[in-house]
Amino acid sequence: MFQKEECVLYSGGAAGAEAEFGAQAEAHGIEEVNFTFEGHAVARSRGVRILSREELAKGDVSLSYVSRLMNRSYTDAPTIRRVLQTIWYQVNSGREIYVVGAVLPDGTVKGGTGWGAEFAKLCNKPIFVFDQGKNAWFTWKDDRWVSPLGGQAIRIGHPRFTGTGTRFLEENGRKAIQELFARSFA
Repeated sequence: MFQKEECVLYSGGAAGAEAEFGAQAEAHGIEEVNFTFEGHAVARSRGVRILSREELAKGDVSLSYVSRLMNRSYTDAPTIRRVLQTIWYQVNSGREIYVVGAVLPDGTVKGGTGWGAEFAKLCNKPIFVFDQGKNAWFTWKDDRWVSPLGGQAIRIGHPRFTGTGTRFLEENGRKAIQELFARSFA
């Protein structure tokens, strides 16, 4: 087991799920790093890490590849590209990935958050998604989403972890994040 003083939450600091992950990290005495870029609005001011143009370029990815992988279209707008680049940093930095959103029938996760989930799969990192519509946590195993640990409550299992998700955080999603931190850092 690890001490909470060793822990770091990697996120993006955006409104919604990321802001709640950050608030819980702060409440539990966990360090927080929020990757963003110049001019991007964030809800968290703690641990903000503004990525330079050169750093963002390291996380660049082909939008046509991401569109095919995600079964949807991503425009070539500079803001979307930068958001996906910051998500690359979040997932690359964490050893476990926690996401709040919605798992779609094709196995992807809804929205820009979905790229983080797909990238975590590609990197073979443990990933857990709280699906707000199903009110349950899922993990990626054997090429499909399954209930983690036979339905048992999950805990953060590594001191370097990523928390990301939807801007449209519902009360059950907020509660899922709060309970995850309470179980993990009691």
